[in-house]
Amino acid sequence: MDVSLALWVLTIAGLCALIGADFLVGRTPHDVSIREAGLWTAVWVALAALFGLGLLLFSGGQPAGEFFAGYITEKSLSVDNLFVFVLIMGKFAVPTHYQQRVLLVGVLIALVLRAVFIAAGATIVASFSWVFFLFGAFLIWTAWKLVKEARTEQQDDAEFEENRLLKMVEKRVPATDRYHGTRLFITRNGKRLMTPMLVVMLAIGTTDVLFAMDSIPAIFGLTQDPYIVFTANAFALMGLRQLYFLIGGLLKKLVHLSYGLSVILGFIGVKLFLHALHEAGVHVPEISIPVSLGVIVAVLAVTTATSLLAVRGRQPEPGEDAQEAQGDRGGDGHDTPTGTPDQRIGA
Repeated sequence: MDVSLALWVLTIAGLCALIGADFLVGRTPHDVSIREAGLWTAVWVALAALFGLGLLLFSGGQPAGEFFAGYITEKSLSVDNLFVFVLIMGKFAVPTHYQQRVLLVGVLIALVLRAVFIAAGATIVASFSWVFFLFGAFLIWTAWKLVKEARTEQQDDAEFEENRLLKMVEKRVPATDRYHGTRLFITRNGKRLMTPMLVVMLAIGTTDVLFAMDSIPAIFGLTQDPYIVFTANAFALMGLRQLYFLIGGLLKKLVHLSYGLSVILGFIGVKLFLHALHEAGVHVPEISIPVSLGVIVAVLAVTTATSLLAVRGRQPEPGEDAQEAQGDRGGDGHDTPTGTPDQRIGA
């Protein structure tokens, strides 16, 4: 797909306008209701569908099919991110009425960092066709790792571990141990201090990069067009904030999600191997985009259905209902401690 510089600029400007509108709507800290989250989730999905239909009308079925396959893959992989986002929010004890702002800025940081990864990946793919072997092997290994973690139920007892960048920031920049509204910095006794609000935003954004290590190779297995890779990631990420509030309480019910994601990653890994062999001159069949799209949708549908069936008769764990009810009531005050002393950020 031949994309001009003007189209790139127009696309980025359009995304910035949508992000600006999203920010204005949620500029006042508040608890996000299921109705609001559902409405905006539908809006972002509709915008992605309209963009895909635009590709179909102006560029043909191949780019449109690649976009929808990439978007659905990135969207499904981003659901796995929400598990970690829940852990981050809990570790930093983010009040519910601030979580919307945290996610918005955190996702923007993630989008910028992913754009860097996409640009680097596109350059490597264009220069070295053998890199598809590496991408394929990595995705298959990741698929096996997901199955292993799901079988040992490691996700149930998972704890968020700060990455090196976040530790470096916390070590070098003095910080408070309390939230001060949505402010990122405050001045105390003539000294400029970072608030936990900025720290948790950095945690969300930089942690997403770890997930991009498998999602970026996965989408390059479906399309090598940087424009489609970027736009699919953008639409998937920008709807992630609303999805967090919409299905946050349902995450524990998606007990087979890791199995489904492992099947998708493994499938794309095999697709990459076949593509790499084809590029090397070996006559092997390649998996088409319609087949890829069908497999991805079918796996997600089966995974969701089996997950809901598996938890239908499960009794709630002690305290689970109380915790959910407390989360629904939201936080209190505008000057809130970040949690227990061992969870707070040192001043």
